[in-house]
Amino acid sequence: MSGPATLSPTHVAQILKTFRDLLRSHQEVVNRLNVYPVPDGDTGTNMALTLESVVAEIEALDASSSMASVCKAISHGSLMGARGNSGVILSQMLRGIAETFTSLEVIDGVALATALSHADVLARRAVVRPVEGTILSVAKAAGEGATDAAASSASLGDVARGARAKAAEALAYTPEQLPVLKRAGVVDSGGTGFVLLLDALCHHCAGDALPVSPSPDSIKLNAMETTPHGGHDAITDLRYEVMYLLEAPDDTIAAFKQVWAGIGDSIVVVGGDGIYNCHIHTDDVGAAVEAAIEVGRPKDIRVTDLMEQVVEERWVREGAAEEREEPAGPPPATAVVAVVSGDGIGRIFGSLGVAKLVKGGQSLNPSTAELVEAVKVTGSAGVVILPNNKNIIPVALQVNDLVDVKVSVVATQSMVEGFAALLSYDPDADVVSNAASMREMASSVVAAEVTKAVRDTEVDLGSVRQGDWIGLSGEGILAIADSLSVCVTKLLDALVTESHELITVIEGEGSSAADTRRISEWLAEEHPGVSVEVHHGGQPLYPYLFGIE
Repeated sequence: MSGPATLSPTHVAQILKTFRDLLRSHQEVVNRLNVYPVPDGDTGTNMALTLESVVAEIEALDASSSMASVCKAISHGSLMGARGNSGVILSQMLRGIAETFTSLEVIDGVALATALSHADVLARRAVVRPVEGTILSVAKAAGEGATDAAASSASLGDVARGARAKAAEALAYTPEQLPVLKRAGVVDSGGTGFVLLLDALCHHCAGDALPVSPSPDSIKLNAMETTPHGGHDAITDLRYEVMYLLEAPDDTIAAFKQVWAGIGDSIVVVGGDGIYNCHIHTDDVGAAVEAAIEVGRPKDIRVTDLMEQVVEERWVREGAAEEREEPAGPPPATAVVAVVSGDGIGRIFGSLGVAKLVKGGQSLNPSTAELVEAVKVTGSAGVVILPNNKNIIPVALQVNDLVDVKVSVVATQSMVEGFAALLSYDPDADVVSNAASMREMASSVVAAEVTKAVRDTEVDLGSVRQGDWIGLSGEGILAIADSLSVCVTKLLDALVTESHELITVIEGEGSSAADTRRISEWLAEEHPGVSVEVHHGGQPLYPYLFGIE
């Protein structure tokens, strides 16, 4: 089947929708190409969410919309919806394509080649320290392949195939450019996601079949390497990923980038006309945000702990507020809004008096706007927010300035801390008194959890192999075992002391009645003076969460 001679606005919209679908079908495969030791929702998820935002903008248009309208939707949707540095770089590439297409009503092969080359230029301009062997190398090759094809043929299909062939070669070569990829035995994940755009182009421009996603289990990685190479896709020793939208005059951005260059790496700043999407890896979250305040107004701030990133997408698409039956009667003097992962955990929070639940997780966090809306619908004069995750705390702290009611954030970093805080919640007391007592209760809990390693790595405790169970607390990895129950007992043995009186056990996916019984029996034998409460939370990826009081 051959493709069209030129692309209309409708064709362009269809290509972006196909690209979105390909990213979704390949999402887990692209994620597996990352080299962190825990299951993370990084490149594949971030690129897919970026395209979801683009497609949402396109679908809001009329079917007869002009090329300029479609291109505006692409630019705005990609800028506002970009997630992670891979998503931010991709948004700049889409912006380059849109800038080229916007003044045209139909797109021929020459225009397509120009657009792909311009996408490469804008992407490199956005990255403070470009590194070869990443998505940038693949995008550059795509532009070169398209340009070469356009020199001998103006056919859309020939140009798309030329871009795709050259990009595939560049992707295969990325392990030779980045030692971290070669040691892990994989190609670049961002480049893999970008090639799917070229697959969508070849499908619509040349009639080529769409690729079928391989099984994620077919992606085998060698042991994780921790040596940083300093680029925008680096395996870095910098702890936090900070992202936000920045409203600032265009002439201040160069100075802003210089400040950021001194406090981190993986720096990507894209946008224009007073609005920018900014991404950095850093150890100094405060300085990263203060740099924005110096030049303008940051909003939608997201902070992710790169060493604890865990995908929880089945519980949260973008942290949408969970719909639940509202309590009858007048609102309390102080209401509680809590971020939760897992239906069972949500039910427990609801039973403890939480007025509004917001689904959220570690790598896909609710936005400030979603927390603001949750606060507003409580109808109370005061609201306490329980983030229940350290990554969500900075977002929650913005809410008080955006609503007409008094909001206090009790900076809980885990679900079990949130449970403890609610034990001192008094709906009839004012928000300041509630926040003070809830903070005190939350601070009395030692939080711990067990999950399965998906990468080989080395930690202070010893070697971790893919498939091992690992037990974690705020002190790091405290237990490693090939048995879930053994890992749990090692973890609790490292944490429980004679001073503790209560252990709350929250069962998640992967737990079993047999394992819970073994854990309870071990506690009864080793710590007979400690009471044990077991609840079913249903949280993904973590079979057991623990609160030790």
